[in-house]
Amino acid sequence: MIDGLDNVLESYGQPGLTELRRLLEELLGGREAEGHVLDQQALQPRSFRVFRLQFLINGGARQVIVKRLRPEIAQCCELLDRRWLPAVGMREHGPALLGSVAEPSGNCAWHVYDDLGHCELDTNQLNREHIRAAIELIARLHTRFACHPLLGEVRLHGGDLGIHFYETNVRDAIYALSRLQPTAPQTELHRRLLQRLYDLRRELPQRAQALEELGGPETLLHGDLWAINIFVIPTTHGLHTRLIDWDHVAVGPASYDLSTFLLRLPPQERAWVVSAYGNETSRAAGWTLPSTPELNFLFETAEYARIANRIIWPAIALVQDRAPWGWDTLAEIEQWFENLKPVLPWENKARAAVT
Repeated sequence: MIDGLDNVLESYGQPGLTELRRLLEELLGGREAEGHVLDQQALQPRSFRVFRLQFLINGGARQVIVKRLRPEIAQCCELLDRRWLPAVGMREHGPALLGSVAEPSGNCAWHVYDDLGHCELDTNQLNREHIRAAIELIARLHTRFACHPLLGEVRLHGGDLGIHFYETNVRDAIYALSRLQPTAPQTELHRRLLQRLYDLRRELPQRAQALEELGGPETLLHGDLWAINIFVIPTTHGLHTRLIDWDHVAVGPASYDLSTFLLRLPPQERAWVVSAYGNETSRAAGWTLPSTPELNFLFETAEYARIANRIIWPAIALVQDRAPWGWDTLAEIEQWFENLKPVLPWENKARAAVT
């Protein structure tokens, strides 16, 4: 018996706790297991979707991460863990899923993961060896899934982060903003944001052509490559890298993932990281990276698509609910446009090394 298990997460008001507790009991050794709950911690205090649970089981410490997901995302992440990553021999580089269970009404599901500890990639205190391990894994993921027969299945259950993502987000942001009726203080902000979106819509053919000619083959994308989703774990056999939080897994050009990762690094570190990625993709699949200006254009396309996506939701909230926070959020998003700079230094005109 595990003391305290029947009360796990009781104070957080979560759905599906009975089913989650049964799953935890099974994963921790069943009814024969002896122990108790040591601690429970919310890892996303604003949303209360992810928790770290600590147990003492049969005299040994055990930690797991539990995460509440929408059913469609839970299914997608399970496919990733049990079907897609194993298809290219990379399951051990995924999120370490131990088990899953659905809430009876079907409104959510719970995943239980092995706790990987505090090994997230740290971009404040840079360790180049860890960054190299991360970028080599990302390159391996992209090359192994390039034109893979499972991409149709990934696109069906996940999404598409290619030029379709750019086009639809720009279009939907225009739809939402166009319906707003700003008062005097917001008129200029509204006009400037709409003009930016019209400019992005006008650039669609040029950006689509660039992705077609320079973006390389479609592949499986993590879709959210922030440093906190990359774990570099020291082991007796060297560094072992895992990618977690695949909620945005999709199909698209590798430049989408690469731009997300690079934008989380200091600008002075990005050139050598691109070179390391180029070396790995060249060795594994014979890829040749575009020139620095060409890469910057691809990266810019991905970032503009992400920014356009973020415009949609406060604009809808203003149209439908007159949400008071909407204009402040739109003003913040405008600053993202203002602050956007080339991901790679322009002075480096040479093609990335791919020897």
